[in-house]
Amino acid sequence: MRIRTLVAATGALALSLVSGCAQGGAAGSSANTVTYWLWDANQLPAYQACAKGFEKENPGLKVKITQLGWSDYWTKLTAGFIAGTAPDVFTDHIQNFGQFADLKVLEPLDDLGIKNSDYQPGLAANWVGKDGHRYGAPKDWDTVALFYNGKMAKDAGLTAEQLGELSWNPKDGGTFEKAIAHLTIDKKGKRGDEPGFDKNNVKVYGMATGGGGFGDGQTQWSPFTGSAGWNYLDKARWGTKYQYDSKTFQSVVKWYFGLAKKGYMPPLSDYNIQSNQQNTQIAAGKAATAFDGAWMISTYTGFKGRDIKTARTPVGPTGKRATMMNGLADSVTKASKNKAGAKKWVAYLASDKCQTVVGKYGVVFPATAAGTEAAVAAYRKKGIDVSSFTEPVADKKHARTFSYPIASYSADMTALMQPAMEDIYGNGKPVSSLDQTNDQINLILSQ
Repeated sequence: MRIRTLVAATGALALSLVSGCAQGGAAGSSANTVTYWLWDANQLPAYQACAKGFEKENPGLKVKITQLGWSDYWTKLTAGFIAGTAPDVFTDHIQNFGQFADLKVLEPLDDLGIKNSDYQPGLAANWVGKDGHRYGAPKDWDTVALFYNGKMAKDAGLTAEQLGELSWNPKDGGTFEKAIAHLTIDKKGKRGDEPGFDKNNVKVYGMATGGGGFGDGQTQWSPFTGSAGWNYLDKARWGTKYQYDSKTFQSVVKWYFGLAKKGYMPPLSDYNIQSNQQNTQIAAGKAATAFDGAWMISTYTGFKGRDIKTARTPVGPTGKRATMMNGLADSVTKASKNKAGAKKWVAYLASDKCQTVVGKYGVVFPATAAGTEAAVAAYRKKGIDVSSFTEPVADKKHARTFSYPIASYSADMTALMQPAMEDIYGNGKPVSSLDQTNDQINLILSQ
């Protein structure tokens, strides 16, 4: 899961105040035990299987796995860094990597011999810090696609082929907006593109809401800003300036949130990160489509009575479709008292030996090519077509993949962008207000 709250952000900020105070070693750490934390319960069985393989190859070493929910995970990890009770190894997220690297709570992994060519494009390079040292070994990857209710699409006269070839622009929304409008139905049965449609009394929205999208918009507006050619930072990694003041970015955001004003997407007040996310709206039949990540494939396809299918993200003004390609990694904590064992475990996690095992569970796309192939085969065996997620990675001519913004002070950026985007979405604040927010973020980044 890549669900987001501000827990990680505020935790990292708190950590910055007391960094370097930790004493002692990792929780449960010993010379013959490696402690490992992850947050996704769906992936727990796969990594338990990897642990058995690792222990067989390394007699005398044991792996103790702890799975925590997303919010608890980051809260306890941050507390562990401060108290010296963090695990030896933990699943790391790119949104927190910059902060953790700056605070020097991660152990360099240069001696693991991680090669960019051994993993899907860009995944390994993302975990090299500003200082040139590696702090994460690639674990898995995900992209974003459009989940849709097959029955609703059929009732609207929209075919899978049509939904897979949609295009958009910030002026009139293109065929994408036309499709979303036609999928929208008010309480009297009028569709969004029909005379008499009541945007204030909608029964089924054409597209679910994922909230304001913070500063990355991964499963909200990023497929649109990405296909418009916009970049978060002035450099792909460790940039020195955010670009939320870009006219391109602001025009896309204005159009995107404008879908709610037209009644095609729910108002911000309908969204709740705990109880009413995109998938919840689809499951309840309140929305016909939703942009969401590959980590949610099993969730959507598991909805009873819902014929859920997927389509690629729409083609934008650049002539390409786009999706964020995010990837998790495994990191070793600097306070670990079993660094030798921890690094052996991380190296095993990053190898085909483990990643093909994980792939066979069909819950995530592992970072290596062999692991990805195993996952695709596992999904196919379940009758699930995942090409909407995999094709953009392979088809560089017609699709663009881009990373979550990698920079220092990412927690501060998130803390500033969350209310700014919600003000635009929920309160009608002009997109030009992002100029000031961007200046505030860049002032922090320049420190």
